Amino acid sequence: MKRRLKKVPVSRNFVISVIGPRRAGKTYFIYHFIKSNRLRDDKYLFINFEDPAEVREPEKLPIVHQEIYGKLPEFVFLDEIQALDKWVRTVYFLYESKRYHIFITGSSSKLLSKEIATQLRGRSITVKILPFSLKEILLARSMEIKGHYSSYEIGVIKNELRRYMEYGAFPDVVLGNIHPSSFYRDYLDIVTYRDIVERYGIENRYVLNLFMKAVISSFTKIFSVNRVFNTLKSVGVSVSRKTLYNFQKILEDIGLAYFLRKYGGSIRKVELTLPKVYLVDNGIYRFVEGKKGYGRLLEGLTFQELLKIGLEPNREIFYWEKGGREVDFVIKNGDRIKQLIQVTYASSRGEVERQEIESLIKAGEELNCDDLLVITWDYEDRLKAEGKEVMFLPLWKWALGLHER
Repeated sequence: MKRRLKKVPVSRNFVISVIGPRRAGKTYFIYHFIKSNRLRDDKYLFINFEDPAEVREPEKLPIVHQEIYGKLPEFVFLDEIQALDKWVRTVYFLYESKRYHIFITGSSSKLLSKEIATQLRGRSITVKILPFSLKEILLARSMEIKGHYSSYEIGVIKNELRRYMEYGAFPDVVLGNIHPSSFYRDYLDIVTYRDIVERYGIENRYVLNLFMKAVISSFTKIFSVNRVFNTLKSVGVSVSRKTLYNFQKILEDIGLAYFLRKYGGSIRKVELTLPKVYLVDNGIYRFVEGKKGYGRLLEGLTFQELLKIGLEPNREIFYWEKGGREVDFVIKNGDRIKQLIQVTYASSRGEVERQEIESLIKAGEELNCDDLLVITWDYEDRLKAEGKEVMFLPLWKWALGLHER
């Protein structure tokens, strides 16, 4: 079984809510936790509530376990909890006994995974599962994460990174369970009809599909609902701006798209800025648009890796723009700007545009930040300009944390 690197706190004082976008591997993560902790059958109870068998009194399932094994389980895993009627009551009943380590997962047209954590506010710890990171992909290929690699190993890593960049990192794709084009076709169909149309009662599927295509095609670019509204209006499609803004919120809720705001100092200023669109996985863009555009794919992958180390968009990640200059990512830590990141698909110094470096230095001066990083495909160096030091680092080294060693 392939490793996931997400750490899980274990405590009877909290319910562990495993959340994340559809098909990111939440159930697989539970299985990995069971195996990696070497839990014997008599130590845990695992129930998938989407299985055909009807569960009449779920709160009594630990007693059934006791009848079979002679003792109550230490761990209770409740998978696809949304399929259980009045699930909150059952979880509270088990939680109040303080006898079990309780894990729950859920995602479907009936219940967004993040709503689980909301319903159990104050009593749950959230563990967010996303598609594989580069580290997890290498672990899935039985490669060791270490400080130094041979030339051959670097070649293998860069090959895996290119596949990750082009085809995405959903577990089924990485593990070769299904061809990427088949996966993303089915994925988008399920997301559209189960997570959006059925859940929200969307009647105008035609407009929804046009809006989703507009979002996906804007990948790494500025996105304007007003622009989409005007485009649809110009071709005779009648829809309100409110409906389109609701669609934008839905795509965020289900974890398909992220709308990254411009750093502006105050919350109000941030909310009024036009966002840049990022997707949970590059494969979605490649499947819909059929384009490579390595610069966009590298930037999107960098954003996804930032998500996978636990940073939150519009709270810890922003973009910066002023006077026509732009920096891809502003990383905030508390009240201070920790790092500025520019992304460019470059393999040599000559391929890095001067404007990108100048924008980074200008942003560093304005935001009082000295940690300036340019993530590249295969160029590594340090440059001093205008009193600032700029580090150039290949994405694979950055993603593996080799610069921190």
